[in-house]
Amino acid sequence: VAASGVSGVNGMATATYTAGQTSGAKSITARIEGALGSPVMFTVTALAGSAKRLVKASGDLQVGGPNSTLAMPLKVQVVDSFGNGVSGFTVGWSVSSGSGAVTSSSVTDALGIASASFTTGVTTGPSIVAATALALAGSPVTFTLTTTSGIVLVKELFFTNATYVHDQFVRGGIVFVCAWDRGLQMYDVGGGSKGGSPSNPVFIGAIVTLANGVSGGAQVHNAWWYWPPSGPKKYVFVGQEGPPTGGIGVGSSGDIHVVDVTDMTAPVEVAYYHMNGLGAPRDSAGVHNFWVDETKEILYAAYYNGGVVAINIAGTLTGSLATREIARIRPGGVGNTYIWGVQLYNGSLYATDMISGFWQLKLTGNTFSVAGGGTNVPERYGSDQWVANGYAYSGTWGTRSSATGNHAGNAVKIWQLNGTGAPTPVDSIITSGIGTVSDVEVSADGRMLMFSAESGGAGGNGIYFYSLVGNPGHPAFITRFSVSSGVHTATFAEIGGRRYVFAAKDPGSPSELILDVTPINP
Repeated sequence: VAASGVSGVNGMATATYTAGQTSGAKSITARIEGALGSPVMFTVTALAGSAKRLVKASGDLQVGGPNSTLAMPLKVQVVDSFGNGVSGFTVGWSVSSGSGAVTSSSVTDALGIASASFTTGVTTGPSIVAATALALAGSPVTFTLTTTSGIVLVKELFFTNATYVHDQFVRGGIVFVCAWDRGLQMYDVGGGSKGGSPSNPVFIGAIVTLANGVSGGAQVHNAWWYWPPSGPKKYVFVGQEGPPTGGIGVGSSGDIHVVDVTDMTAPVEVAYYHMNGLGAPRDSAGVHNFWVDETKEILYAAYYNGGVVAINIAGTLTGSLATREIARIRPGGVGNTYIWGVQLYNGSLYATDMISGFWQLKLTGNTFSVAGGGTNVPERYGSDQWVANGYAYSGTWGTRSSATGNHAGNAVKIWQLNGTGAPTPVDSIITSGIGTVSDVEVSADGRMLMFSAESGGAGGNGIYFYSLVGNPGHPAFITRFSVSSGVHTATFAEIGGRRYVFAAKDPGSPSELILDVTPINP
């Protein structure tokens, strides 16, 4: 439009608008400085030109199990010569090779997008789906979609007379199932002692750890079978998640229990750690998840409102371990700390705080320090995390009111790490139909991210798998294993040359799921 014009004898000034190369609403302003009523605004809409090309938008290279609808729709766009989307254009869809079925919207929307959903067939291997728009350059557009033999549920272990199955730890062909009020349950799933396998777990032994004055009893939440750099593998550390006292950020309860498993058929509790000395508003705290530096023989524990504690676990363990405490830290401060989990990686300790964010900590001698982080997840409560490939992946849970609004706990936050400063957020995975990402883990080869999901509906709950190959900062969806009631925790295990996932299924009926996920390795 011309920059200026002169009014005629009747006071009328005119201008001609010529559209540019982008479609959409445009605003034009006419003004006389200082004049009453100035400026005057005109709005015009530039329409897309005629359809010229068909281009691929998203949904290519997905992988799924047999008879499953892929998570991402297949999308193409009809554009004009300048790349503007053209609405109302008919696109045809077909499976040109392989198996499966395609369900489509055949007419492009206001952005020029036409989409289709693809349901895999029963035959494994690649399928080609073609999108065709007659007379347009680029047509047909093809998508390569792969059907694997899928995730196989090889066994479900049910626990009668138990309230929950909360976690599991798998090592050396033994699975330690944390069955809450039924205590720590041990099964041979490939260790050789009882001839068990993932599809045929054989019971070894169990122990209900002491209540230590905590309301509700043993409440076994998590475990770690400790393999020291020398000597027998005799101890399992057991986390007792007692009831909260005063709410998030205020108080909690529960101890670390040490179980001697020299004879797994007759395990014996030999030691414990109890945190107190916190002062107001609550003098004690309870444990959640922990991590063990087996080379340096240090146990790091997430102690909810007590923050993070480091404990010396070298040598023989007996009685109270209070004198073995090395250091503790509440990175968010009093009333703003409620640590869910910790993990050691490249000399730094990473911790997810439910309320104060994601932290990078250092233990130097007998002192913790903050290397960076915090105040970086204001919109959700933090949950579990895993660190690999120079990145961290942290979960979220619940709905938290904040200055940025109400957000469900349906996000996995992705952080790039530099080892010396605050973790830098680079991406998020948002999953609809869930309220909690409760457990996060990366496979031992660093190729696959897994997280468990609950507190949603049957359409969202379960276990999600993402590829980290090529771009660990921006994972690519692989598939989901649906569990309608939800999954609280899940962990990978390599047994007999195959990859398995052991997962705690939420009640109804508390159980341990054992899945063979070998076919979906990216």
